[in-house]
Amino acid sequence: MNEIARIRETAAQDVFDYQVLLDVLRDYRKPRDRIRRLVAAGEIIRVKKGLYVFAAPWRRQPLVREQLANLIYGPSYVSLESALSYHGLIPERVEAVTSVTTGRSRAFETPFGVFSYMRLSPSRYGAGILLEAKATVPFMIASPEKALADKVWTDKRFAGASVGDFAAYLFEDLRIDEGALRSLDAGRLAAVGRAYGSAKTVNLLRFLDKLRSSRHA
Repeated sequence: MNEIARIRETAAQDVFDYQVLLDVLRDYRKPRDRIRRLVAAGEIIRVKKGLYVFAAPWRRQPLVREQLANLIYGPSYVSLESALSYHGLIPERVEAVTSVTTGRSRAFETPFGVFSYMRLSPSRYGAGILLEAKATVPFMIASPEKALADKVWTDKRFAGASVGDFAAYLFEDLRIDEGALRSLDAGRLAAVGRAYGSAKTVNLLRFLDKLRSSRHA
């Protein structure tokens, strides 16, 4: 059995770390040289230092960039524009995968695109995370309510000092669908608002409450 077949037999997932490679190649005198050859031959792809993906012919499932985002830098989960697009709140497909993290803000250029991470304090990080899957590949992503709050909070161009500021920002700047905003879960919004505990987020929740109320007026 050749090297790539042995690695495929050993690795449980299509995405794997450096230790998996070392375990398979431990009998070689210079396993790092073998790893470099596998990368040069295009049989495995180096995503970043210590993280690899099988080339397409060796994958068992489609590559899921949201899962990659969780693994490239952590702790993190997909949020901001990527989550808003995933949940259908904004119309455009987002090229970079955007996430939030409790670590420092970072960006990674990889063979699978750009992955960017915005910092949140630990107290604001945990509320509203969902476990989703594509083709049985799991990943963590913000709920629509959390993605919106994360975007509003991290967008330093928008002050959100009053409730009246939000209509133009949400509908014109972000181009968020009004119907989707009306259907956001009130319970999740309240939980996110408690976690954030900021005037900016309070104003967002007040705007959304007024928007839902106007439907019944």
